[in-house]
Amino acid sequence: MNFVQSFSIWFIPLLIGFILLYGTYKKVPTYETFVEGGKEGFSIAINIIPFLVGMLVAISVFRASGALDYVMLAMRPIFSLFHIPAEVVPLGLMRTISGTGALGMTSDLIATHGPDSFIGRLASTIQGSTDTTFYVLTVYFGAVGIKKMKYALKVGLLADLIGFLASIAAISLLFYS
Repeated sequence: MNFVQSFSIWFIPLLIGFILLYGTYKKVPTYETFVEGGKEGFSIAINIIPFLVGMLVAISVFRASGALDYVMLAMRPIFSLFHIPAEVVPLGLMRTISGTGALGMTSDLIATHGPDSFIGRLASTIQGSTDTTFYVLTVYFGAVGIKKMKYALKVGLLADLIGFLASIAAISLLFYS
């Protein structure tokens, strides 16, 4: 076994042990603090549920209504102008909303086109290069009561767009130049 594998296996247990020993050294009641954190985590999970349900309903309505298909049909000429495969654009949109939905779309694209195809590689790269911006803003910001998220939304969506475009550029240059 090499160093990296050994390190990755032992890192978390050693980190937890270090935290417990350091807390004990600083005379922090570590077990009581752990239980208190668990209570706080449970209450946060309860607070997140309404935001999560609202977001999942909105996603389901958008997809089931066929609105996504109409948007893709209207935008296809623009995508082809910039050599962007239309098959991955719904993945780029879904990735900003739902990680699980995007993972399902990535799996479908890989099953349809193959893992070593341009679209398969591109879908995998998009999946790893973008984030669930709307999910983060809706669930996490909502859970802690942040109401002013205008700038976080702009920066998050810009980062997703850059990740999407950089994925296309990287896969095009690395595998198909």
